[in-house]
Amino acid sequence: MKKRAKNKIKITKSSGNVFADLDIKDAEKYIAKAELARKINSIIEKRRLLQSEAATLLEIDQPKISALSCGRLDDFSLERLITFLNKLDRDVEIFVREPHNKRVHKTGHLTVAFG
Repeated sequence: MKKRAKNKIKITKSSGNVFADLDIKDAEKYIAKAELARKINSIIEKRRLLQSEAATLLEIDQPKISALSCGRLDDFSLERLITFLNKLDRDVEIFVREPHNKRVHKTGHLTVAFG
């Protein structure tokens, strides 16, 4: 009977941002867009809107709704996603503050939080 070779799989702990883990430029922007899109899709689902109804409400065509629901966000800016939330009767606040630890962060950070 042959013995199987044991291949060790390297496991790396996530930073919490898959885009940063993959060394993607502007990782925080991508995670922010993903969070906003997730919220938009959640609202559409809770309202039980068809894609065509959501498209009419957001003033975009149905294929864009399909892309949004599948997480294909390259064609959507942060500003556009915020506008969609407004059209879905959501208030959006942008909060600017000093960093918690200036020694750790050389530049500011972008995060999304829902209340």
